[in-house]
Amino acid sequence: MKYSIDINCDLGETPGCQTNTQDEALLNLVSSANIACGFHAGDAMRMEITVAAALRKGVAIGAHPGLDDKANFGRKPLPIVPKEAYQLVLYQIGALAAFVHVAKGTLKHVKLHGALYNMVAEDRSLSEAIVRAIVDFDPSLKLYALAGSVTVDIAKEQGIKVVQEGFVDRRYQSDGTLVSRQNPLAIISDREEALEQSILMIKHKAVRSINGTQIPRDIETICIHGDGEHALSFAEDLNTHLRKENIEINAPIS
Repeated sequence: MKYSIDINCDLGETPGCQTNTQDEALLNLVSSANIACGFHAGDAMRMEITVAAALRKGVAIGAHPGLDDKANFGRKPLPIVPKEAYQLVLYQIGALAAFVHVAKGTLKHVKLHGALYNMVAEDRSLSEAIVRAIVDFDPSLKLYALAGSVTVDIAKEQGIKVVQEGFVDRRYQSDGTLVSRQNPLAIISDREEALEQSILMIKHKAVRSINGTQIPRDIETICIHGDGEHALSFAEDLNTHLRKENIEINAPIS
């Protein structure tokens, strides 16, 4: 059987004009880039630089909106109502889309960041708000969302393409949600365990919960966190591992 997976990576999360050598190197190892839109990280200058780099490398470009909270890198849950979620997402998609348009590229997808991603995955009203923002802006955009979450259901209901995502370096609760980063067991630091989880996701369409059970999930993309200290070496090992398993790396078909 032939297998294929998209590898997406969160990029553009540093400010300023200096070249981010890790981002540049990661773009050689992934098929989709989620570019920070200036709220949780990054800025206008970094958006322009990262968009240009992704286009040079032929990597699919997505907007990566987060909470307006650089102090906590967008990873601390903050109280927001659906209208605020709609505005946050619409504003940030528009900002990145402007740079993509000027660079003569095409914006392909939207993937929420950090706490906003997790809040939306568990809240139907917030999911409806962010899906509406995408539909209102451009219904041809794909939404990257936590596999099996309510966001997936709502996106399908609204007729937009949803790409179900798995995290090879994160552990899962028994209900299929991610273990909170406040829990010391949330992150998989053992590289072999993370690589094994990638194969479970791709070939067996499942994730393993923190209590050891397997949860069926139709995963179409896996994430690498570009801000991690070992992100580049892990991406290299992941690429090597997938090739050995005869798994192709491709962005989702438009």
